Amino acid sequence: MGTMKKHMHYDAKEAAILRNSAIIDAILASDCTRFDGADAASVFFARELDHVKSQSYDVEYPELTALNLFPISSEADPGAETITYYTYEKTGMAKIIQNYSTDLPRADVNGKPTYAQIKSLGSSYGYSAQEMRASRLAGKSLNTRKAESARFQIDTLTNTIAWKGDAESGLMGVLSEGQSIPLYPITVGATSNKTKWTEKTPDEILADINGMAKQVARVTKNLERPDTLCLPAEAYMDIATRRIDDTSTTVLAFVEQHAPYIKNIISAAELDADSVDTNPYAKPTGGSGVAFLFTNSDKKLSLEIPMPFYQYPLQVKNLDTVIPCEARTAGVIVYYPFSALIAVGVS
Repeated sequence: MGTMKKHMHYDAKEAAILRNSAIIDAILASDCTRFDGADAASVFFARELDHVKSQSYDVEYPELTALNLFPISSEADPGAETITYYTYEKTGMAKIIQNYSTDLPRADVNGKPTYAQIKSLGSSYGYSAQEMRASRLAGKSLNTRKAESARFQIDTLTNTIAWKGDAESGLMGVLSEGQSIPLYPITVGATSNKTKWTEKTPDEILADINGMAKQVARVTKNLERPDTLCLPAEAYMDIATRRIDDTSTTVLAFVEQHAPYIKNIISAAELDADSVDTNPYAKPTGGSGVAFLFTNSDKKLSLEIPMPFYQYPLQVKNLDTVIPCEARTAGVIVYYPFSALIAVGVS
């Protein structure tokens, strides 16, 4: 028999809710539970629920790329319904002046206001009286996997919105058309007549990456210098293992060593040609993988999460305890759309 974990913290309100519910009476009706009374039972299970909640906050899911990659902002109040932000364009000029000149030209910044809706994301988990009874009998803590699953579902939805957005709610991701991020036309290979990197030569792949960076530089007069390139998993694996002809250097290593501004190349399965939940250009078959080039700075873009994953006090429904969970997000706000680039068709 396993030993019950000792967890001394508990929510007094949750203990009171349990004490006044039919769940504790149902558990006490079983002789094998070995509680001294309703107070002891309610405090014990309140401690167990507190332990489950704290465990779910510690779980990390590295496969959810957006949550580990994009700058996250929680500056907005959880009670807000919208976030007002500005996209900026520098204006004005400078000129050579004479001593004591008073006609200095005026430089300014034109800001265009935009509004992002904030929406709630919800999930829940819970335990039946029998699950609580069995936990006490076996000497094991309540299963934390239910809470971890609720956390995972909300994080997964947040990750999906960060990439693709949600048209129905008006939330935008980095690949949403409304972001006005420029598209880069991937050229077809000279021999393969394809855009997919797996069917191109190393030189043709390098030309695509160089062309993407050069387009950003050309459009912004070299003001923007994107430093992060996200690739579909297939394209990333290909350049990570494909050697440049007559060398021992892979395409990936060459770019990391020689690209003037790109410092990080990331594999993101969300950009795969069949990742229909996160890639708007994807299809179950015959879709297009996407490369996303951007400057990884909160001055350029941010994933807005005014309220991170939160677990409410338990609710009792018949002989079940239910823990509602919520988070709030406004999707991704892109302040400088020309600091990023989308290239469709790399895989």
